[in-house]
Amino acid sequence: MSQSSSIPFDNWLIEARRGDANRLDHLLEAYRNYLRLLARLQLGRMLQIRVSPSDLAQESILVARKAFHGFRGDTEPEMLSWLRSVLAQRLIDANRFHSAGRRDFQIEHRLDDALDRSSCDMRAFLSPDSNSPSRIVSKREQEVILADALARLPADYSEVIVLRHLDGKSFAQVAETMNRTVPSVKSIWTRAMTRLRTELGEEIG
Repeated sequence: MSQSSSIPFDNWLIEARRGDANRLDHLLEAYRNYLRLLARLQLGRMLQIRVSPSDLAQESILVARKAFHGFRGDTEPEMLSWLRSVLAQRLIDANRFHSAGRRDFQIEHRLDDALDRSSCDMRAFLSPDSNSPSRIVSKREQEVILADALARLPADYSEVIVLRHLDGKSFAQVAETMNRTVPSVKSIWTRAMTRLRTELGEEIG
């Protein structure tokens, strides 16, 4: 679902809890891009894991569907927090699998906090001035809006924004990662930011 800004969260949650399987599918699907972006950010810091963000997002949605009866929240922020915990466990499982069953307690202990920080970084990117939140954000959580907008961009546009703003890399580091020159990366970044503003329908600074 590409336009998550329009979903009626409260109504869908009620219907899903009443046993409407289709509504539950639609509700969870609305967060696929969000989960995929979070997974991509964490995988960049867990180099031993050889699994795609899309696969982790899909696995998380499947697990969340089966475990939905255990979700006790009533708001979208609570839903996002719960989904992050589901994704964290998928990342832990993937880390163990690709480490031949060895547990990395340091990574596992920090994953929840790392996912929370990534989500906060996504919000901060859209609203760097906390006193002046974007109008579009009033409809949905900022991080979901951003993830959906990035998913609609060309791959190189999305990558340069993620590397520069969410991974916090310098233009030189972004150029190395993307195997491009710094001037080329800066040109892509300029076009990407313009396109992102168009997708969001707002000026993001």
